[in-house]
Amino acid sequence: MKNLTFVILYILLSGVQTTFGQNETDIIVGSKFVIKSNILDEERTCLISLPDSYNNSSEVDKKYPVIILLDGYTHFKTSSGIVHFMSSNRNRKNLMSESIIIAIENVDRERDFTVTKIKTKRPNNMGGGRIFLNFIEKELVPYIDKKYKTEPFRTLVGHSLGGLLTLNSYMDENSVFNAYISIDPSIWWNEEMMKNKVNSTSSISLDKKLYIATANQGEANYERNKQRHDSLYTLITKKSDKPLNIEIEYFEKENHRSVPLIALYEGLKYINQEE
Repeated sequence: MKNLTFVILYILLSGVQTTFGQNETDIIVGSKFVIKSNILDEERTCLISLPDSYNNSSEVDKKYPVIILLDGYTHFKTSSGIVHFMSSNRNRKNLMSESIIIAIENVDRERDFTVTKIKTKRPNNMGGGRIFLNFIEKELVPYIDKKYKTEPFRTLVGHSLGGLLTLNSYMDENSVFNAYISIDPSIWWNEEMMKNKVNSTSSISLDKKLYIATANQGEANYERNKQRHDSLYTLITKKSDKPLNIEIEYFEKENHRSVPLIALYEGLKYINQEE
């Protein structure tokens, strides 16, 4: 927990304005851009955080891996603080490579993060997850690769329904991502479909890294939530006789809302550890 304390302090400092003498200086966490999506037929706003060394004249040829973050507005500042803490030379931690963070702001979570519909009493736009992944893979990623100094290693991070979409991307052999962090994923959305997708998952997907975090959702939902995640993990690991690049971790002291902070930190450590 000592490392996590430093992470939290770094995050708190990363988003504040500081004053030196008579001059006020902003500490810039990131910036914003808008991309017009033909696939979604709408404009999407993204937040971007660049590494400390990105604009260094001595490292003009350096390229950086990319982290795509779902629920972007909610998790952007937290994730930027964690990634900078783990990778910046100023901290000399070297827990991961300096990375570019692209955080996608939400328009309709149920539409974009689910690949199937469930029955509800209200009108809904559920089931657009595959289309949203197409937007990320065919429009957003090429835009980022063209505009910024990227290397072809990409991590997708999602929480809750975003974690569900992350799992669906992991099981897609054509996905452009190399690693996935699925934080307390909402497997309950269509549990049988997820089991069927595992059964059809190819060896290409199994070669990629996957980290799953499970939160303590209280006494009423404890067994169902943890059992669902454990069951999915077991099904995936049974797909191959060789050791897989998959890790699952249960955070007994964290609930569904608090778990993203520590899960992202631990997930990035796992994703970036040497083989």
